[in-house]
Amino acid sequence: MNLAKLFEKQKVLRDRIGYQGEDRFEKLILALLVELGECANEWRGFKFWSKNQNPRTKAARAPYMDIEDADFYNPLLDEYVDGVAFGLELCIELGLRADQLERFIDGRKKKIGSMEYHFGYIYHSTSELMNTGSIEDRAYKMLHIFNAFLGLGYRLGFTWEQIEQAYYTKMQINHVRQSTGY
Repeated sequence: MNLAKLFEKQKVLRDRIGYQGEDRFEKLILALLVELGECANEWRGFKFWSKNQNPRTKAARAPYMDIEDADFYNPLLDEYVDGVAFGLELCIELGLRADQLERFIDGRKKKIGSMEYHFGYIYHSTSELMNTGSIEDRAYKMLHIFNAFLGLGYRLGFTWEQIEQAYYTKMQINHVRQSTGY
């Protein structure tokens, strides 16, 4: 995965959006938490009350007239990549660089307990980020969070190439959304 290129793409969107409110950091944390929850919802593995606990990895974008004309996508990967984007955004917000992340990343194949525990670890660590004191402490914690988030992608069965391609596709959609007043 070319993190430097992902950082560049994220910075372009960030500059285009241009939001500089005092609540930016807190909004970014909440956005990452929401995307993590949406990813877990598409993973479905925690839903012991449901007969369908299989991840949602194929869905058709609506509307379509005939199923053969449908545009299919991977909802689980889409939600995961939304989380990657907000993770990158928080890294940038905290002054981290791609090369720092590259040196730090070790968790791609690292397992942190069960999938439920892995989701919970990221959720808890991200929530704690809001109350972490100094910018240096926040940046260090964010390195751990992003590393765990990349590890989650691996645990979900995604390759670096799939994640990167889905990120670029989503980035195009995000730019269209900015042009159309989403």
